[in-house]
Amino acid sequence: MKSCNHEAEHEEKARSAALNMPAEEETARVAALFKAISEPCRLKILFALRQGELCVLHIVEAAGGTQSAVSHQLRLLKANGIVRSRREGQNIIYSLADEHVVAVLSLACEHLKCRI
Repeated sequence: MKSCNHEAEHEEKARSAALNMPAEEETARVAALFKAISEPCRLKILFALRQGELCVLHIVEAAGGTQSAVSHQLRLLKANGIVRSRREGQNIIYSLADEHVVAVLSLACEHLKCRI
């Protein structure tokens, strides 16, 4: 009798998991977010921006790469809502879109026990 109860418990957990599953569109958006931050150059840019607003030249200095490569990566990050920009004279200043981005980075590093 115990195995029947055990099976019913698993079926209930499976039903609950299915009911609490995000919609396909939401799942695709989350996957796009992880894909956007998974490239090492973009990740370095995000770590640099954790310190606060920076222009492209300062991001290049902090994260490495060329100005054109960093600008390209920033466009991808901005298109995915991960960074935002504002104009200050002739410079474009970049920052993380919100504190959720900081939290994702911090949790990933905490999980891997890396220094940030």
